[in-house]
Amino acid sequence: MPAGVSWPRYLRMLGASILAMFAGAEVVHRYYRPDLTIPETPPKPGELRTELLGLKSRQDPGSEKQ
Repeated sequence: MPAGVSWPRYLRMLGASILAMFAGAEVVHRYYRPDLTIPETPPKPGELRTELLGLKSRQDPGSEKQ
C-alpha cells in the first residue's frame, strides 16, 4: 500500500492528478497558442517579436486603446 492508503484509493488519486495535469496543460496551450511555423531564415538579433496570439484573437478591434 503506497503512502499508507489502499490500492484503489491510490489509483484514483493518481488518475485524478494526471487528469488535472493534462487539463492544465491544455488550458495553457490554448491560452498562449504557440506559433509552430518555421521561418525560412532565422531572424536577426533584435528582430524577434513575441506576442500572446491567443490574447490578440480574443480582443475586439474596437476596444484597443491608443
